[in-house]
Amino acid sequence: MNQRTSFGVIAQAFHWGMALLLVVQYTVAWTMPHIGRGTLPVGLVGWHLSIGTALLALVLARLLWRVTHPVQPPEGSRLLNALAGAGHAAIYILLLAVPVMGWINASSRGYEVHLFGAATLPPLSATGSALGHSMGDIHVYASYVLIGVVGLHVLAALYHHWILKDGVMERMLPLRRAK
Repeated sequence: MNQRTSFGVIAQAFHWGMALLLVVQYTVAWTMPHIGRGTLPVGLVGWHLSIGTALLALVLARLLWRVTHPVQPPEGSRLLNALAGAGHAAIYILLLAVPVMGWINASSRGYEVHLFGAATLPPLSATGSALGHSMGDIHVYASYVLIGVVGLHVLAALYHHWILKDGVMERMLPLRRAK
């Protein structure tokens, strides 16, 4: 159960599972070949599509969990809580938008988007769609923005831990209780 001093085990599992999946996804994205005309959705490109689908499913589940299990803000500055709320909102928006833009782009290339060979998702754009192809470029830029926002999130957690020493970071650490 989420409390003012700690998040519940399920919220922590969503948080750290998402973090791990994002690290894997960015590693695959940076090592896969450039997607251009004639690129097939095999190998690392296929993995990228499946991991993106898993990320989208996980963020939707995480949002459902968060709506049904509200988070209590920590004691402290209203300004810091407002900034944290804005940062979390930006992360959620990007975690939804980036995979959907990738899905639209994949659909425009005629790729099937599925979750590791299991559930196949319907196309979100017609094959050859100009809008779908432009979504690929926006997908890349938005993924860099996501890295930046997540980086700010990490810096904020470290600021709370090392500068403010207010126990905010410990709320999300497994097997630890905040002070």
